[in-house]
Amino acid sequence: MYSFLKKALFCLTPETAHEVSMEGASALARLGLMNLMPKPRAQKPVELLGLTFPNGVGLAAGLDKNGEFIDALGSFGFGFIEVGTVTPKPQDGNPKPRLFRIPEKDAIINRMGFNNKGVDYLVERVKKSKYSGIIGVNIGKNKTTPEEEAVNDYLYCLDKVYTVADYIVVNLSSPNTPGLRNLQFGEPLVKLIQALKQRQVQLDETHAHTPILIKIAPDLTDEEVDQLAQTFNEQAVEGIVATNTTVARDAVENYTHGKEAGGLSGSPVREQSNHVLKRFREKLNEDTPIIGVGGVLSAEEAEEKVQLGADLVQIYSGFIYEGPGLIKKSVERLAK
Repeated sequence: MYSFLKKALFCLTPETAHEVSMEGASALARLGLMNLMPKPRAQKPVELLGLTFPNGVGLAAGLDKNGEFIDALGSFGFGFIEVGTVTPKPQDGNPKPRLFRIPEKDAIINRMGFNNKGVDYLVERVKKSKYSGIIGVNIGKNKTTPEEEAVNDYLYCLDKVYTVADYIVVNLSSPNTPGLRNLQFGEPLVKLIQALKQRQVQLDETHAHTPILIKIAPDLTDEEVDQLAQTFNEQAVEGIVATNTTVARDAVENYTHGKEAGGLSGSPVREQSNHVLKRFREKLNEDTPIIGVGGVLSAEEAEEKVQLGADLVQIYSGFIYEGPGLIKKSVERLAK
């Protein structure tokens, strides 16, 4: 069924197809029809970050930026859903077109630019959700916020989402916000982590503890991974998400849209994402959780992430190209 639906959706522009499919799934969920979706025959709960994940397969950030479709997406069988990236103030993102398919390589290029309705809107949507799984919130900075003031945006979002999120991810690795990736290194990174942890301690005085993770890019040398791991160990970072999209184009540059600016996801990012994941697992403290994401288009590739050291796995482009069946198969594979 999904093969037929995909052909129809791929006749639309990628952004229109996204809107149509999400609204359609939401309508079906409201009618109770999403309960007819085939569920995994077996799933293995994962105890991590002080939380119980119903299974180890989640939805990566970016598909539901505003938390508008949590219940519908949860009906597909995800053990956890990460919404966002969300920023303090609403922003339109980059000019359209800004989302491109490369079907020959099961790939997507996006330069959305953190388009979202703002953190207050997202918080209200999360509060209204009836989804019983784990909800993560991915936070970022507004494009107009100077790089040297970025910490204020992250602290603002942290304050807002702390009581509604099961975990929080600090996005420092999107290639679509100018200067953002500079926050991944050196003194800016240390200052940001320390500011977030200090605020976290203050919030914990009146609320239950919410873990904070950091999402990193795949475009890192081994030396950069080692330096980041050392920083994360020294600063007692609670976990990482490895990885975001890549700016590399070697695998797609000869295809239509292959040279578009933005972050590349899907099959072409898998090898580098897995390499970064594996090296982080070797260099991080052994009890530091890793969520593995990047290029998962089969249950076997989900399992590979776990074998390389991921505690949990996320899917994004694979969901677009393979449909809900990928979730079911991956959950069942990891349950074994």
